[in-house]
Amino acid sequence: MTVLMHTLHVELEDRSYPIYIGRSLLADPGLLGRHVSGRQVAIISNETVAPLYVDRVRAALGGVEPAIEKISEIVLPDGEQHKTLDTLGHIYDRLLAEGHNRSTTIVAVGGGVVGDVAGFAAATYQRGVNFIQVPTTLLSQVDSSVGGKTAVNHSLGKNMIGAFYQPGAVLIDIDTLHSLPPRELSAGLAEVIKYGLIGDEPFYRWLHDHISQLRALEEGPLAEAIERSCSNKARVVAEDEREAGLRALLNFGHTFGHAIETAQGYGEWLHGEAVGAGMAMATRLSVEHCGLPEDEIALLLELLAAAGLPTAGPADMGADRYLELMQRDKKVIDGRLRLILLDRIGAARVVDDVPGDTLRRLLEVAPV
Repeated sequence: MTVLMHTLHVELEDRSYPIYIGRSLLADPGLLGRHVSGRQVAIISNETVAPLYVDRVRAALGGVEPAIEKISEIVLPDGEQHKTLDTLGHIYDRLLAEGHNRSTTIVAVGGGVVGDVAGFAAATYQRGVNFIQVPTTLLSQVDSSVGGKTAVNHSLGKNMIGAFYQPGAVLIDIDTLHSLPPRELSAGLAEVIKYGLIGDEPFYRWLHDHISQLRALEEGPLAEAIERSCSNKARVVAEDEREAGLRALLNFGHTFGHAIETAQGYGEWLHGEAVGAGMAMATRLSVEHCGLPEDEIALLLELLAAAGLPTAGPADMGADRYLELMQRDKKVIDGRLRLILLDRIGAARVVDDVPGDTLRRLLEVAPV
């Protein structure tokens, strides 16, 4: 039985779409089916998630009227290291070989890697086809499935090749989190914490009181955290879809984090783990550059540790390597590195005037 806890909307005029948050959503054929256009569907998943949930998605599609004539399953290898142009090419090969046309609906079933690659395929296959997100990790549920960022990685930088392309709907079935390894759950909590830090101080303080319940997958707090996170992101995306201003704040900790992921090799550090360390570094810099109260560092480190996240970057990364990779970040404009820093908890802003010696000093003395 479906228990629909809440429906949010990303308001983008004719490209607006719903975010459904609840239990047993994959058991409701009417919910998924109403967002399928045409009579062809390609389900894209990975080798870890597909055995768990693709049959449920197929069953839900069986109730669509008029009946779907073609359902293809494209199962990708699992891991950030496979978020590449080669994987994208494999998706195109399958879609073309199996006769998918521009009325096809692509359904992404999996975490952030699946959603990003499938979304980029949807954005570019025959110049764009319908797309539905079914995120199965906490990180993808609260962050990557919402907002229309799609991409693949390049050896010189993360998410460097991609497009903005909004889904037609996002179905967040919180039951899927019970199959999530603890490390992946912790990685998702990094993005949850981020929303509090950059724009929702009451939520941030709430997280300090409920982090153990979230790690224990207690349904009430978990649904609250997902809904609050998605609501925060939906509001930002509605105001700034293509990251011309406000949306850049969602990258808090990410410039440091992306450098870690690139340097260590994609997949060695999970995205959320790198973001956790990056948020700790950005908070330290906020104390020095923006006057954030110093006691906020200890409170954040305590929360990160309680969430099962690293509080510092890798021991083998020196300042030179960070700076080299950070200069390749998409947020560098006209040679100026733009960082997201905090004036206070819940109040973030873009900063492009951090002195080089200040940044280097932070990177050299960051604890390991």
